[in-house]
Amino acid sequence: MSDKGIFIEKQYLGREWIPITIRLVLALFCFAAYFFTDERERNGDLLAIVGFVIIIISIIMGFLLHFSTTVINKSILLDGLWSTRRVKIDLNSIVKVEKGTYSRYLFNNPVYNLHTKGTIRFYAAGNDAIHLTDRDGLVYIIGSQHANELLRAIKGEMKPV
Repeated sequence: MSDKGIFIEKQYLGREWIPITIRLVLALFCFAAYFFTDERERNGDLLAIVGFVIIIISIIMGFLLHFSTTVINKSILLDGLWSTRRVKIDLNSIVKVEKGTYSRYLFNNPVYNLHTKGTIRFYAAGNDAIHLTDRDGLVYIIGSQHANELLRAIKGEMKPV
């Protein structure tokens, strides 16, 4: 058995463009409000501090790993942040694999191992996802920024040897 995965993807919390834009607009609002406050107001300095804190948090979130996806030894390993459990999906129990969109909405929250209505979702960023259906009818939706490569790796591992 090999320790090196066929496909490895790491998804980070702070690298999606919509939340980055929202945080930068909030920081710009704080700086603009600081600029237009009178020097007599002591609370004006607080706006500059909040603007810098928002920017620093955005930088830190850009390096904060949400989860990694690894295709290895006829299974998919999904490993998340600190206290999350590692999820292993056995490809021998998968009956259908297809590429699709993660959601029809523009804004999607990052999720890890979210169970809703017969689906289990994993998502950090991007529009594409891989939909896996197992023998029991449970659907796994794995969001990916490299969905074509993930699909190719999954189908390559599912082929009988």
